Amino acid sequence: MKVLVAVKRVVDAYVKIRVKDDESGIETANVKMSMNPFCEIAVEEAVRMKEQGKATEIVAVSIGGAQTQETLRTALALGADRAIHVSTDAAIESLGVAKVLHKIVSQEEPGLVLLGKQSIDTDNNQTGQMLAALMNCTQATYASEITIDGDTLSVVREIDGGLETLTLSMPAVLTSDLRLNEPRFASLPNIMKAKRKPLDSVSVEELGVDITPRQEILKVVKPAERKAGIKVESVDELLDKLRNEAKVIQ
Repeated sequence: MKVLVAVKRVVDAYVKIRVKDDESGIETANVKMSMNPFCEIAVEEAVRMKEQGKATEIVAVSIGGAQTQETLRTALALGADRAIHVSTDAAIESLGVAKVLHKIVSQEEPGLVLLGKQSIDTDNNQTGQMLAALMNCTQATYASEITIDGDTLSVVREIDGGLETLTLSMPAVLTSDLRLNEPRFASLPNIMKAKRKPLDSVSVEELGVDITPRQEILKVVKPAERKAGIKVESVDELLDKLRNEAKVIQ
């Protein structure tokens, strides 16, 4: 079974985000970038499937500018067999990403597509669902456990009320949750091997996909600063402040 894993290059999770002076977006110049944490989990799960003999090939795919290849090399170092870079310098929304991935899926014909449940920059949590709709295939989001039995998947997913278990036929689209696994670190030998693994590049125009934005970002602003909290000595003092200062109770 071939597994396709979509990964995204984002601002590193431990970097403090800064808004540009013109409020057109966040500052990315000279900022550390890395693979989206949820995408790392998806890659790790694909690698584990191959180690268990359930997957025969892992293909990583990412969309973006030239530096996106660094993220794909990371995926290769983590265990992917080859990578596909869909090059574009344009801003691309979730629907555009889903359309591009759908085109790649139609060419690669994987049995399983793995994505992170969301990216930590836009937090849209839409691409996996849109891709499954375009593919007209089964899907499971927020996966915390995956079991493969032949052409059938058993997926435990996290929902508001607890856990839900789904049985899916393949091909299928799965999005990974935090509790699915603990991603490994890329070893130095694997990082060196990743440089020799195949990485193909194709442009959005060559794929013939329309990624025209449907939305317009007017401006990006920093959250309003919150006043420092205070400590109270008793419940009565707390109630007094909530009633007379915060005015949240009567």
